[in-house]
Amino acid sequence: MTNITLVDSHCHLDRLDLSRDQGQLDAAIRRASEQGVRHMLCVSIDLEAWPAMVKAVEPFDQVSVSIGVHPNEQEGQEPTVELLCEHAKQPRVVAIGETGLDYFRTSGDQEWQRERFRVHIDAAKQSGLPLIIHTRDAREDTIAIMREEDAGLAGGVMHCFAEDWDTARRAMDLGFYISFSGIVTFKNAETLKEVARRVPLDRMLVETDSPYLAPVPFRGKPNEPSYVRHVAEHIAELRGTTLEQIASATTGNFYQLFSKAAGITQSDH
Repeated sequence: MTNITLVDSHCHLDRLDLSRDQGQLDAAIRRASEQGVRHMLCVSIDLEAWPAMVKAVEPFDQVSVSIGVHPNEQEGQEPTVELLCEHAKQPRVVAIGETGLDYFRTSGDQEWQRERFRVHIDAAKQSGLPLIIHTRDAREDTIAIMREEDAGLAGGVMHCFAEDWDTARRAMDLGFYISFSGIVTFKNAETLKEVARRVPLDRMLVETDSPYLAPVPFRGKPNEPSYVRHVAEHIAELRGTTLEQIASATTGNFYQLFSKAAGITQSDH
């Protein structure tokens, strides 16, 4: 057991590889608890899978959820402000997203992506919940839309951050947090490591984005929430500080940003 308290601020529990656990999610959550992970935010990527995702995590008081449609999702139900706000009323829902822009996997006219992003921002402002923002190969358009739509009124996090310091600074100027995933542990991620050294402690979160992007020493294997400890440990090493300091800061930041989550978890934080 451990004395530290960590939060995995972004994971996809419904997409974990549970083959070694006989399909049981509670084993993965128990391993997370053994590493000090007291809360997990299970993030939505489409509306079709959302009811099953919510049902899967319902037995676990230490799990909150979001509602939203990932920018890569081109099939299925399109979100509306009204629908997102209606789902946002549910007790477990603490955030809108993940949303944003991803030009890496799509081509041609991207206006549909930008419009969907605007819908999520509007829903966040109306519901009073923060945004979870994904951006890939779209940093300029992402920041521009955040400014145009006054996303700072909702606040939120730049999840799985993999951009440069200038992008981090502009996002933080809008009131957003910067969340680091296992990517920061990768040997070739020097630009990101520098961002992790410079981001103020009161603006930092940690995550796994599991089952994707497992940190070193598990790179290339399925990721899970217990591995968020390795992300926090690496950031502590980069900054010349302790795991305890990173854990305390990022956990406090999580509950500051996702304040609704404080009423869900039964753990002390």
